[in-house]
Amino acid sequence: MKKLGKIMLWIVFLFFGSTILAVLLYRWVPVPYTTLMGIRSIAMKQEGRPVVCEHKWVPLEDISAHLPVAVMASEDQLFLEHHGFDFDAIEKAMEEAERGGRRRGASTISQQTAKNVFLWPSSTWIRKGFEAYFTFLIELFWPKERIMEVYLNVIEMGDGIYGAEAVAQQHFGCHAKDMTREQCALVAATLPNPRRFSSKSPSSYMRKRQRQILTQMQHVAKYWSDRDRCIKEKPITKRREQQKERTEKNKKRR
Repeated sequence: MKKLGKIMLWIVFLFFGSTILAVLLYRWVPVPYTTLMGIRSIAMKQEGRPVVCEHKWVPLEDISAHLPVAVMASEDQLFLEHHGFDFDAIEKAMEEAERGGRRRGASTISQQTAKNVFLWPSSTWIRKGFEAYFTFLIELFWPKERIMEVYLNVIEMGDGIYGAEAVAQQHFGCHAKDMTREQCALVAATLPNPRRFSSKSPSSYMRKRQRQILTQMQHVAKYWSDRDRCIKEKPITKRREQQKERTEKNKKRR
């Protein structure tokens, strides 16, 4: 029993040591490859298709300033304010699931980054548990700019296309830093399912989503440009709390 206890202790030590070391390493080192890239490549080969894996790392300063704003507007408007988890969004998703409504995504940009870099695509509770653990670690050790930089470099943005530079070259014939505001909004519109929705050949639904994101970008842009103040003061959360209070007061009056 003592020997088994020592083995278990070493396994726990190796797990925490290796995962923390990996997170610290990627704080500065570009992510060269992800599990998702490997899974997609294997699937292509099994389907008899040419294996495509377009991916080129570029620093955040070489990515259009419109793209972080676009993905925040589309995926996670509280990105600068939360610590990895949007509990209001999680609560709403759970309530909607209980009512039998459509499945609503509640993952933040931090959670999506953790999943894409360190884990595999799955909906099991085990994977979600690991996702929460890695989300906590990257929020602890990485600044928000680094989380955004990694996210924009590894996220799937098309079939066999990963990251801002790859999608810019493959879909728009330019570099990531030269993408326009409209192109960035279109890329952000595909992120719920980039293999189904295309920023290269957008449908009418994609154009509608693009317009919605462009509208939201007007409100989000100032927070990203002044992100240090936003992280400290949390103006979006305060504004939403005030709106919620006004809504509750109006209900009571009725």
